[in-house]
Amino acid sequence: MSGRDPFCQPRRIRRGAALTLVFASVLVAGAATGNLPGADREATAEGARPAAPVGHHADVARAAEEAAADGTSPLEAAQRAVSRSGDRWAAVYSPGEYEEFEDALDGQYTGVGLWARERDGRVEVTKVGGGTPAAEAGIRAGDRLRSVDGEPVDGRPVTEVVSLLRGDTTGESAGTTVRLGLERGTRAWSETLRRARLSRDTVTVRELAPRVCVIEVGAFTKGTGDQVRTAVRRVPAGSGIVLDLRGNPGGLVAEAVTAASAFLDGGLVATYDVEGEQRALHAEPGGDTTRPLVALVDGGTMSAAELLTGALRDRGRAVVVGSRTFGKGSVQMPTPLPDGSVAELTVGHYRTPSGRGVDGHGLTPDLEAGERALERAETVLSGLGR
Repeated sequence: MSGRDPFCQPRRIRRGAALTLVFASVLVAGAATGNLPGADREATAEGARPAAPVGHHADVARAAEEAAADGTSPLEAAQRAVSRSGDRWAAVYSPGEYEEFEDALDGQYTGVGLWARERDGRVEVTKVGGGTPAAEAGIRAGDRLRSVDGEPVDGRPVTEVVSLLRGDTTGESAGTTVRLGLERGTRAWSETLRRARLSRDTVTVRELAPRVCVIEVGAFTKGTGDQVRTAVRRVPAGSGIVLDLRGNPGGLVAEAVTAASAFLDGGLVATYDVEGEQRALHAEPGGDTTRPLVALVDGGTMSAAELLTGALRDRGRAVVVGSRTFGKGSVQMPTPLPDGSVAELTVGHYRTPSGRGVDGHGLTPDLEAGERALERAETVLSGLGR
């Protein structure tokens, strides 16, 4: 599974929700009025059991209200109620944490600018953001991260490493320092970096080879969908596209639907249920339906990124290359609490256009590929072009 330093994970967040921004993110913008941007949400899992009993919003809200009436902490009462609910993806945020969560959806984050993944028990840097503290320190993709502030990271989940880099567990913020133990080949050294408030460009475009364009989507924050559509329009005529969704932790579902509209001429993107009520997400008409397309995925492809992948494959629009995706296909909805904190609780699941569930299963690619996945994608793309 892949993780990244930059994607915001609010302090004291429950471990399950720390894995992804989940589908609740689209609800931040629209659920209060019942109007979701660009459509609705999603639904999930082939044989997957519901993440929590429907209607436990009421139990959590009641616990918080009773705590407020008793003069105790509504946030802590809500956290206890959530832990009893068995809702794997639920989280309770303080007002400050929820503000940070929303900042993440705007593409803002606190960190040092590293992307990382776990490989064979070790943590490896996969990307360094330009102009970030990590870039200025000379850290490069392929470097091994051995420790954070003296704590060894080998064998730890990437999500925990991310929290250490950000200072989540100690309440650190922009301007504080973090000491990294690093290794490159036979060289081992330490770097002390200062955390910064950074902006994230979620869409990057590059030419992989003649007539092969790679559009990499790092996350679905606000504006990402339109960035994808603009990138597709600018790809030279006669070129195929590799849509790189590896390590994409998801984000705003409406943005994933807009991205799907770049490749589809309207039609179904996903179905979902909210407390038993069936709904659907549809692409806008007018997308590019003829250009050869390969979607590149891995174990870090999650949530809204899985929704997009499933839509493109089920609609016959893309060949999927890489490794099995993460398997996050549940729908969360925010519940305001008396003290201004917010509980994000599971209300349903989404399915791909063919009715396939994702939660707990993930998506299996059409062509399995590991280390040389991008090379395999290029080969498949050339075949599609012919």
